[in-house]
Amino acid sequence: MRTYTYAHIVGKVHAMRQISYWLDSAPAGVDYTSAAIPRQVDIAVIGGGLTGLSAAVHLADTGATVAVLEQHKLGWGASGRNGGMCTTGMAIGLLEAIRRYGVEAARGLYGQYDAAINLVEKLVAEEGIDCDFRRSGKLTLASKPAHYDRLRETHSALAEIGYEATLVPRDGLSAEIGSDTYWGGLVDPLGAGLHVGKFVRGLAGAADRRGVQLIEDATVTAVSRVSGQVHDVRSSRGTVRASQVLLATSGYSGRAVPRYRRRIVPIGSFVIVTEPLPRELIDELMPTRRMAADTKNLLFYFRITPDDRMLFGGRARFALSNPESDLKSGRILQRGMASVFPALAGSRVDYTWGGLVDMTRDQLPHAGEHDGHFYSMGYSGHGVQMATYMGSQMAAVMSGDPSANPWREFPWPAIPGHLGRPWFLPFVGAYYRMKDRIS
Repeated sequence: MRTYTYAHIVGKVHAMRQISYWLDSAPAGVDYTSAAIPRQVDIAVIGGGLTGLSAAVHLADTGATVAVLEQHKLGWGASGRNGGMCTTGMAIGLLEAIRRYGVEAARGLYGQYDAAINLVEKLVAEEGIDCDFRRSGKLTLASKPAHYDRLRETHSALAEIGYEATLVPRDGLSAEIGSDTYWGGLVDPLGAGLHVGKFVRGLAGAADRRGVQLIEDATVTAVSRVSGQVHDVRSSRGTVRASQVLLATSGYSGRAVPRYRRRIVPIGSFVIVTEPLPRELIDELMPTRRMAADTKNLLFYFRITPDDRMLFGGRARFALSNPESDLKSGRILQRGMASVFPALAGSRVDYTWGGLVDMTRDQLPHAGEHDGHFYSMGYSGHGVQMATYMGSQMAAVMSGDPSANPWREFPWPAIPGHLGRPWFLPFVGAYYRMKDRIS
């Protein structure tokens, strides 16, 4: 972890930690960097984030022997670098889902996200994971008047498929948010927030209790089918032989799995977290403590953390995450936070970090089986709940129930011209900035 010092936008100078607040503020987990690589297991899971750990828990419940290989530390990737939001709604939005697939299909897909939140809540309760899970609801905020019209259409579509939501006009928005920036909002009461650092470590503990072999600092270098249902997973720590393999690498898919690198676009998403704020100020800015996001393509999302800080994130720059990029993005987010909440312009920022969102061309998750191994990834910014859910669903698929995969009918072609490094991100960013200006 590196700490950088620089001038705050209002002139303060302080040290800002370039590490995920969630991982830094969670109780220390067990160190699995010295865990031995088993020679053979029933199932090898590649990736120790929410997909991999959830799958491991549910696979172990079937009696299978399971090993999870993680390149860094468990939860190091997107699972520990997000906004801590666990909400309904697809990346493409309900209206686009209806346009593409029809009302009934959209109803079914939308319902998967509701089921995903329910699973997170169930795991928290059954495994005794103290992670500040709370159904505070999701607030979507219209960045422009035309966007509020779109929210009104979404509200009607939600009613059509049987979901209750509340449309909030601009003159009623003060009950939800202390900002004059937005033109109205839509409240989904089913959305939740949680401390994802505590949650991912709680899932690791649940897997450990079931006898799952958790292995950190194990970079997978190759996955090969030896014969029939026998696979070798080679890593920097050794080789494990498995009857089944699950790829759960999402935006951090490396050269060992080139097929998925060509189908996933890793896009940086960046976050800042302030110092703890006075409770009376929080009551003014976010009285309902909902999870919030606006309607821009280069959106802002924000929430109050369990210890009374403002978390403010977004796709500040279409760039990958690294220390320099995270710092630049942190400055952009500070300005964005001050524009939405002028009262926070002088607040100290204690954390800034970035992570990779695993975007797909159609902005849908993709899961299934290819060349003898299983995979689930491509959550497109909705991974806290869907990754956890798909871990459980892929455990069912791998145990013989292919119908458990809700994304099984969706083709997943490679992205033309994309061979692994997203060279086109600056052009995509310019396109979406233009759309945000003219939409």
